[in-house]
Amino acid sequence: MKELTKAEEMLLLAILRLKDNAYGVAIKHNIQETSDKVFPYGTLYFILDQLTNKGLLEKSKGLPTPERGGRSKTYYHLTKKGKTVLNAAFQTQQKIWNGYIDLVREEKASE
Repeated sequence: MKELTKAEEMLLLAILRLKDNAYGVAIKHNIQETSDKVFPYGTLYFILDQLTNKGLLEKSKGLPTPERGGRSKTYYHLTKKGKTVLNAAFQTQQKIWNGYIDLVREEKASE
């Protein structure tokens, strides 16, 4: 599988954090709180659909509620494949950033 984009990583992590409460608005707010990134709803749902089509997410419908005009929320959950891909992205980031603190210290010491 192709590597995840930063946006895909952020969405998958938000869904993992939110557990059973991962629906559009909550995902959007979680990303804003944790990264200061703002995704327009169109972008958010486009990426969620892509991740679902790739088999990284699955959707489920909640019960219709009066406050939503009788509509139900769509909840997102990571699939086993989604968890595997997210873990691989984390492992890659750890390798890439390995030694960063030491490099910065060495650079500051030489200034």
